[in-house]
Amino acid sequence: MNLYATLILAFGMSMDAFAAAIGKGASLQRPGLREALRIGLIFGAIEALTPLIGWGVGIAASRYVMAWDHWVAFTLLLVLGGRMIVEGFRKKDEECEAPQRHGFWLLAMTAVATSLDAMAVGVGLAFLQVNIVTTALAIGASTLVMASTGILLGRFLGPVMGKWAEIFGGVVLIGIGTSILIEHLGIL
Repeated sequence: MNLYATLILAFGMSMDAFAAAIGKGASLQRPGLREALRIGLIFGAIEALTPLIGWGVGIAASRYVMAWDHWVAFTLLLVLGGRMIVEGFRKKDEECEAPQRHGFWLLAMTAVATSLDAMAVGVGLAFLQVNIVTTALAIGASTLVMASTGILLGRFLGPVMGKWAEIFGGVVLIGIGTSILIEHLGIL
C-alpha cells in the first residue's frame, strides 16, 4: 500500500469515531480542547490497536472475526445509544446540566464499538504486503484528529440542543451501529 492509500484508509476508518464524537461532544457541558484531545486520544489509541489485533488474528480466524464483528459493533452501539436516549429522557428541562466529561470506560466501549471495522481491516491487511504498524499509527492519528474535531463541533450543538443533545448522541450511535450491520449484511 502506498502513502495515499494508507491515508485514505486511515480517514475512512476514523469516520465512525468522528460521528460518535459529535454526539459525545454535544452531550457534554462545553468541552474544551483538553477534553477533546483526551477523548480523541482514547478513540485514536483504540482505533490504532484494533488493526494490530486483527492482524494478529490473521488468516487462522479471519472468517470468524469477519462473521461476527458487525453484530458485536451493532449490539454495543445499540446498548450505549439506548442508554444515552433513556438518560436524556430522564432529565427534566430545568436539570439539564450536562456532565463536564464522560467516564473512561464509557468512552472506551464506544471507541471499541466504532473500531471493530478497523479490526476486520487488520485481518484483511494480513494478506497484503503492508507495514501494519505504520498503517495502524496512521489510523490512530487520523482518528485522534477526527474525534477531537467531532467533540469540538459537538460543543456548539450541546448548548443549542439542551437535554436533547444526549438523545441525539444516542440516536447517532444507534445509527452508526445500524449502518455497520446493514453494510455487512448487504441489505442495501
